[in-house]
Amino acid sequence: MTLSEWFIFFLAVQVIHFLGTWKLYVKAGRKAWEAAVPVYNAVVLMKIINRPWWWVILLFIPVINVIMLPVVWVETIRSFGKNTTTDTILVIVTLGFYIYYVNYMLDVKHIEDRDLKPKTGTGEWVSSILFAVVAATLVHTYFMQPYTIPTGSLERTLLVGDFLFVSKFHYGARTPMTSVSFPMVHDTIPLVKTKSYNSDIQYPYFRLPGFQKIKRNDIVVFSWPVDTVRFFRDPSGIHVYKPIDKKSNYVKRCVGIPGDSLSIVDGYVHINGKQNELPDRAQLQFSYTGSTKGKGFNMQNLYNRYKIKPNEFGYNNEFFQSGGLTNEAANKFKNHPNVASIQRSITPKGVKGSGIFPNNGKVNWNIDNFGAIYIPEAGKTVKMDLKSFSLYRRIIEVYEGSEMGIDNKLSVNGTKVLLNGNPIDSYTFKQDYYWMMGDNRHNSEDSRAWGYVPANHIVGKPVFIWMSWDTNAKGLFNKIRWERLFTTVGGNGEPVSYFYYFLIALAGWIVFSKYRKKKKAA
Repeated sequence: MTLSEWFIFFLAVQVIHFLGTWKLYVKAGRKAWEAAVPVYNAVVLMKIINRPWWWVILLFIPVINVIMLPVVWVETIRSFGKNTTTDTILVIVTLGFYIYYVNYMLDVKHIEDRDLKPKTGTGEWVSSILFAVVAATLVHTYFMQPYTIPTGSLERTLLVGDFLFVSKFHYGARTPMTSVSFPMVHDTIPLVKTKSYNSDIQYPYFRLPGFQKIKRNDIVVFSWPVDTVRFFRDPSGIHVYKPIDKKSNYVKRCVGIPGDSLSIVDGYVHINGKQNELPDRAQLQFSYTGSTKGKGFNMQNLYNRYKIKPNEFGYNNEFFQSGGLTNEAANKFKNHPNVASIQRSITPKGVKGSGIFPNNGKVNWNIDNFGAIYIPEAGKTVKMDLKSFSLYRRIIEVYEGSEMGIDNKLSVNGTKVLLNGNPIDSYTFKQDYYWMMGDNRHNSEDSRAWGYVPANHIVGKPVFIWMSWDTNAKGLFNKIRWERLFTTVGGNGEPVSYFYYFLIALAGWIVFSKYRKKKKAA
């Protein structure tokens, strides 16, 4: 929906509210016109139902408002004596329109200073759960979100089995764009395995102010831009449209920021002609091949000594192939008793790779030798010709087109580029873009495959590992990685676990709480 459509929708809601409640406002000692004034009517209603004024704020927070509306409906009819279970069910199943019946058909009286404590144990239980959900949804949506590392694309820095807290406030929380959604889940409701949202009504994109910008080499969680994979891992192969905030979340390292000129030379990222220097915690990995001395390998020893995973290693009597090796590990591995030679696997420059952005079959790029390309910056203008057509087509048609409610169509007529049938020789970008890659360069589906990540797809910044466990070759739980618990994702040097400090602080809090209770009881 556009801003004008949302404005009309907002006015319609105000009219519906006024028509359904004005007599109740009068019976509560207020003026009828007070039910018609946007926002002010909500403040007055909170006084009528004897609830705090800050509930009005919750009514304007996306996703939270969907939870709060039924609460307000129920509280409204209860403020006029309609307390039965039947009344509660009716006001909810009619989406609040039962209030019209109470307003026009019943002779009700306003109950001032009514007791807000639920009259039954069930009511108290439901009330507690409801507001726990509201609080958790607020934290999950706008402050901190749990996230699990599912793949090894950032192996060594982040491991499969790491459980993270992702900060929403570092880069600024993205407000939900999907208006009707099951709280605290992504695209699927657990257990029932059904879609968790209705995408018919979409809020405009908006991001709260953050206190830092994405810096080059930051690890970032973002919505996968090209995600149309059917939900619930459906094997049918049918693809579906997903709203931006319901696309799958990916975590990669941002190696290119808006305004950069980026290229990949023999596997190493170059920014503006210079090789990108990664933080000391980053451990760049490549695939290696080599020849053996005719003996075997002990897979457990390979993992313990060189961090080579069984699913990334294969060999016969003459040759071996290994993925996920750092330069340091490769130098150690060359001294293995069964290794005769070892070399890094690099696809030469000029060899056309498959599945490489911009996926037009016209560039001789591959995962190791790529570009150069420009990372678009908001407000900057680029020349539009046959070369840039493929690079920026998805940006113009999708990221700055259909996903923003604009019908953009880019085409070519001879040597001319057409936007919606009109010739153009330049284009000005409406938002920033980023280039995301994994540290495991030969085992990462990233921007080399699907291109730029728009600013409105940014989710947050991983800041903290609160749990980490290892799995065996069959994917089953093996052990807890105690040394990774309560470690920070960023920073320099070896990660330091604050888990024992947490346990000490927790024990201190428990002792203090017991002491305080005893003191109060004395």
